[in-house]
Amino acid sequence: MPPTQAESVIKNIIREIGQECAGHGEIVSETLAAFMVKAVVLDPSNGFNMDRPLMKSDVQKLVKLCVSRLLDSKNPSLDTIKMQVYFDMNYTSREEFLEEHHRVLESRLGSIMREITDNRACAREELESLYRKIVSYVLLRSGLGSPTDIKIVREATAALQSIFPQAELGTFLTLSKKDKERQLKELTMIVTGIRLFNRDCGKGGEGIDDLPAILREAIPATTQHIDSQLQTAQDQAYRYTAILEKAANNPFLSIELQPYMLKEALYNVRQYEVFLQIILSDIITCAQEVEMMIKQLGAQLEQLKMIVKSKTAVPTSQVFPIFIALSNLWTSFQDETVLISVLSNLTTHLVPFLGAHELLFPEKVIQNLLDGLTVKTDVCRVKEHLEDRVHLADFRKQEWLFPETTANFDKLLIQYRGFCAYTFATTDGLLLPGNPAIGILKYKEKYYTFNTRDAAYLFAENPENYIDLIREKAKKNAELIQLLELHQQFETLIPYSHMKDVDKHIKPITKSESSTQTDTHILPPTIVRSYEWNEWELRRKAIKLANLRQKATHSVQTDLSHMRRENCSQVYPPKDAGTQSKREGSSQVPRPQIYIAGLRGGQGKVTSGVKVNLTRAVDET
Repeated sequence: MPPTQAESVIKNIIREIGQECAGHGEIVSETLAAFMVKAVVLDPSNGFNMDRPLMKSDVQKLVKLCVSRLLDSKNPSLDTIKMQVYFDMNYTSREEFLEEHHRVLESRLGSIMREITDNRACAREELESLYRKIVSYVLLRSGLGSPTDIKIVREATAALQSIFPQAELGTFLTLSKKDKERQLKELTMIVTGIRLFNRDCGKGGEGIDDLPAILREAIPATTQHIDSQLQTAQDQAYRYTAILEKAANNPFLSIELQPYMLKEALYNVRQYEVFLQIILSDIITCAQEVEMMIKQLGAQLEQLKMIVKSKTAVPTSQVFPIFIALSNLWTSFQDETVLISVLSNLTTHLVPFLGAHELLFPEKVIQNLLDGLTVKTDVCRVKEHLEDRVHLADFRKQEWLFPETTANFDKLLIQYRGFCAYTFATTDGLLLPGNPAIGILKYKEKYYTFNTRDAAYLFAENPENYIDLIREKAKKNAELIQLLELHQQFETLIPYSHMKDVDKHIKPITKSESSTQTDTHILPPTIVRSYEWNEWELRRKAIKLANLRQKATHSVQTDLSHMRRENCSQVYPPKDAGTQSKREGSSQVPRPQIYIAGLRGGQGKVTSGVKVNLTRAVDET
């Protein structure tokens, strides 16, 4: 069947279901009817084949089944589905809500904005009318009072005239449309800041509510109300769980409880608990933002007082940025007020989806079923098995995560909203909280928790089997798809509020002791150290080498340094040598004896000496 034809058939089915329900006095939205169609088709007990086109008889059967389920006013399963559809249609994240809120405000101011920016006033009366429109625009955009209150209008006009006198309208009219819009927004913020400052000084502030005080009173009251509703829902869930846990071990009691649809009631109250926790988280965020903004508001006002004091004139460059900051803070207070109101109304409108509990389970019936049972809270169940941890030595293929080995342990996205997968699969849908301290099983990039160590061991033996059982159970009870966050397995039933989270997987950051060792150089180095790319460096080296040709190396050793290091040298060792002659001989010569006489002189002036040689002849010796 072509996509356009299939879409037309589905629209006709939804329209027919709505008409049938309206004929029985039940108003059903198209979203609820579409969800019910998909839920009925998914249920294998209804016998619809997804692989072949629907025949006329199939369409009639589908419409009949959907209408019968939508008209069953005593079915907790239907109340849960209605609650899920209502919450999905009315809840948005904080960022999306504020963005949509601002967009709506802009659209409401669009008409008066166009009247001002498209105005071509020339006459005096027309200029005065244009100025009054600007005052009305400033009041409407700021939300500080009604433009029909004469006192508020006078105060706003006086503040506007102090920064934008009527004489400047001529210059304003010559601007482009975008510049006019920008200036109007800027004027609004400055006027708002002036009025807030005057209110703080006790000189004005007509029609301005004390939003910080209102929020400080409303947030604790709303939080207390939601806390009480959450505690009531949790107590009811604990009692249902205790009864169903007993019935899981007693087949006769299980058969006896089947008409009461106790499991469907447990799903209903658990879903209500989840929605309350989401709303409470947003309100806590609001409280944190409000406390921070109150401090900023006080600091800005105090700074402005220090600048102004008793001066008659203050530079605009000093005060205008503070006025704009005050305006932005007050706009944030208004946003928080609207957000708190919307969340409070959302909480109130969730209560009617719990109406079947009092009809199906009167207090007397519950007390009889609880006779002899101990009602355990989720915290008590976790503490019971806090020390029973999975032993890693028992598993070689599976990966287990623990608080001490995983940095982001608390941020992991646990499957089935943290409920024990094994218990849910083996007890036909009993919801017991999982205990992460036992160990989180990582299987195919998904994370599972269990209420006992035995459940963890049994699930780890064959995870696919238990995952298939849970999927089949969800087909029979379509409310489980959103309650257990099974959107990836049923992509056609993904609610809008979960569309952005489908592909978000937080991977665990595991911690472990490890060491590595690498070779210093795995491959032989290929870097040429002598290479130089700079020609000036090459020039320097060339000059250095040229200069070395005319240099000589000298070394000096001093008395202080001669013992600093060991020196060694190599020499040829001396050798013994001798000669031999034919005969030995010797000779002796006489000792010379020569005497000189007459050296002492005489009486004459001339001395005459006589040399006497007394040396003996050679042959006489």
